[in-house]
Amino acid sequence: MQDFLDKYPYAFIPFFVLFWCAILFLVSAVSGWMALAQKFRLNSMFSGPSWGFQSAYKRWMGHYGNCLNVGADPTGLKFSILFPFRPGHPPLLLPWSEISVERRSKFLSFRQVKLLLGREEQIPFSISGRLADRIQSAAGTSWPIETIS
Repeated sequence: MQDFLDKYPYAFIPFFVLFWCAILFLVSAVSGWMALAQKFRLNSMFSGPSWGFQSAYKRWMGHYGNCLNVGADPTGLKFSILFPFRPGHPPLLLPWSEISVERRSKFLSFRQVKLLLGREEQIPFSISGRLADRIQSAAGTSWPIETIS
């Protein structure tokens, strides 16, 4: 094996890329992104305000740390992921009618907001209170009625 790598030092690159993509597709399936993409894939340009390098928690402790681009306008909520993490994660646009919002009480002065994405899918998506405030402002009167836990 070492002789092979000495002769072809860049041979590991395609294997690494395939492994990376396989891991990202697995994360997409486990987190629920893939299920949402079947119904809510973004197929056009999004013109509302967006915030880059955001974080969120999804189901089964899936964490998207500082790799999300989140956008909102009165028509819906947009999610996309930075390019290196994009395989298996197409951009999404969910209409507000498919989202419910649950404000969580403060814990050590951190506010967190849990969004349930998709009426049927009910994929949990927890974001910071600060990001939720920005999204709510951009959504205007389309923002769903909140519940508090």
